[in-house]
Amino acid sequence: MNTDVQPASEVSSGEALLVEPSRLSPTRRAITTVLRSRELSIFLVLLAVVVLATSKNNSFLFSSDGWRNFLLNPSILVLLAVGQGVVIITRNVDLSVGSVMALTAYLTGRLFIDHPGLPIIVVIAACLLLGAVLGLVNGLLVAYGKVPALVITLGTLYIYRGIMLTWAGSDRINAGDLPREFLRLGTRSVLGVPMLTIIAVLVLAAVGYYLHTARGGREMYAIGSDPDAAVLYGLPVRRRLLAAFVLSGALAGLAGALYTARYGTVSSSVGSGIELQAVAAAVIGGIAIFGGSGTVWGAAIGAFLLVTINRALPSLGIEDFWQRAVVGALILGAIVLDRVLAVRQARKLAESRDRS
Repeated sequence: MNTDVQPASEVSSGEALLVEPSRLSPTRRAITTVLRSRELSIFLVLLAVVVLATSKNNSFLFSSDGWRNFLLNPSILVLLAVGQGVVIITRNVDLSVGSVMALTAYLTGRLFIDHPGLPIIVVIAACLLLGAVLGLVNGLLVAYGKVPALVITLGTLYIYRGIMLTWAGSDRINAGDLPREFLRLGTRSVLGVPMLTIIAVLVLAAVGYYLHTARGGREMYAIGSDPDAAVLYGLPVRRRLLAAFVLSGALAGLAGALYTARYGTVSSSVGSGIELQAVAAAVIGGIAIFGGSGTVWGAAIGAFLLVTINRALPSLGIEDFWQRAVVGALILGAIVLDRVLAVRQARKLAESRDRS
């Protein structure tokens, strides 16, 4: 008899979840998944930052605007991080989202100025459409041109930004140029929750549900895990890549419209650098930079963490250099942790195969 075989009763919940998840009850499987998730770890870090900042400065969370700002400030970044997260899951990246957001933010103002009385929903739909078209351009070049997404979207970042600079020039959209009802969208709250946060959460829930339950969502994970195997298996790789980039562009378009509603002012510098924040939020939130794993829920928590850190550290008297260093350390830590967990998971699977 082989005495090295581990009895079924001695297999830990974590190993059973990895090797043979059907052995666990649905409730136990769900609890084990949550407790072992990267999202929970990031959420606990976010909670620790909030508690520390609030203990040093009570107005950070409990002032008249503290709770509202905590929910409202990350909303636009959450939209970008969700779209970016889907693209990264397919083992790609979209560096053009900041420029797309700038174009649609300016488009929002121009539509209201040039066409007074235009319904708000039509303007938002136009921003979604423009963002989707710009995302489609990225997707076509990546899927059919066989050029790395990093190169393509770095190029379109500058192209779209150049279009924005040519179109807007020195022009500036001000709050006085926009309908009052549209501006209320950026300030209105429902039961104490800002409307922009509600919109971001609804988008997050829809995309997260699709990735978790729909066939197309699972195929995106498969493509990110091994693109060559996905092609050999017959998955519609090009179609899924197009869908990922179109979604990223559309959400960047929505972010541009909501940015205009939130701040009421649009200049040619809108969105500069925010694409890197979106990538950072996704990576910090547990989406593997090499694709194939992670969730948009984690990307959203990562967006909250980034914005909260940038708001909390100045209140703690920490200099700007160290604020940036903390964010950089978080990104490096997330990448290192991802590789460590991947190696550990591969080792456990190998050991399970040896025992069987």
